[in-house]
This record gives sequence, C-alpha cells and structure tokens, in this order.
Amino acid sequence: MGIKERLSILGIGIIGNQAMVYAFNWVLYPMVIWWLGLGAGFAVMTVLSFLVCYGLILFYDWAKQDWLGVETIKELRGYCGDNVAGRLASWIMKRSEPVVLIFLSVKFDPFITTIYMRQGAGQYNGMVGRDWKVFIASLIIGDLYWAIAVFTGISIIEYLLALLR
Repeated sequence: MGIKERLSILGIGIIGNQAMVYAFNWVLYPMVIWWLGLGAGFAVMTVLSFLVCYGLILFYDWAKQDWLGVETIKELRGYCGDNVAGRLASWIMKRSEPVVLIFLSVKFDPFITTIYMRQGAGQYNGMVGRDWKVFIASLIIGDLYWAIAVFTGISIIEYLLALLR
C-alpha cells in the first residue's frame, strides 16, 4: 500500500471516528443523561456504547484496515532497536496493563481501548476471553466516568440557570 493510500485511509478513518465520537459524547450522551437522569441515563448509554463499540470492532476486523493507526502504535510495544525514544516508548507501553486500561478507558472509547490492548498487531482476529474482559472493563470505566462528568456539567448549568431566574 502506498503512502498516499495509507494517509487517505487514516484521514478518512480518523475524521469519521472523531465525528461519530463527538456526536455520541457531546450530543447524544448529554441529552440522554438530562432526560433520564444519572442512573437510567448511564444504563441506556452503556448499552448503546456496547453496541456501537462492538459493532466497530466487528467492522475493524472485517475491513482488515488500520484506519485509526492503532496497529502502527501497537508495533512500538515490541520495539528493540537502537533508538532511545523508541525503546522508552516500548518500555512504557509494556508496563502496568491496569494503568493503561484505566487511562485509555477514560481518554478513548472501549473500541479503541480493546483494539489497542489486544495481543499482536495487524492480526484483525476477533476477540478472545482476555479481550472481552478488557472490553467490558473499559465499557464500565469509560461510561461511568463520562456519565458522572456529563451529569456534573448538566447540574452546574442547571444551577447557574436557576441563579439567573
């Protein structure tokens, strides 16, 4: 695959994924939390997050294309060359999977977290038991974090609006 084709795939993949994440996190999530409250909103959005992220994993494996650059980043974990920065990045990426899981779950969605934490790079081989554990843990961590953050933001806005009345 040529560099232009690779960059095109990455560009379209990243832009498409970011658009979907933006709509999900900044439009749908706040609306559902506002309408249903923290508990029911969290439950509904966790189910929706499961369905969307699992669907993306299925599509990612079916397409066999690294349209987010995750597989390229995963290859750094096994770096053994002479480049000091490369070796340092590899060392960091191999340490403390629970810390990596929490960080990725808060920063990204279960799709990206699971794809990144799967064993091997560029294999597009579905999910094994360990991957399902990562996926479910990431789903709970990420959705709990996001539901509380959105609920807090909505509560602050409602409080400020009440002061203005």
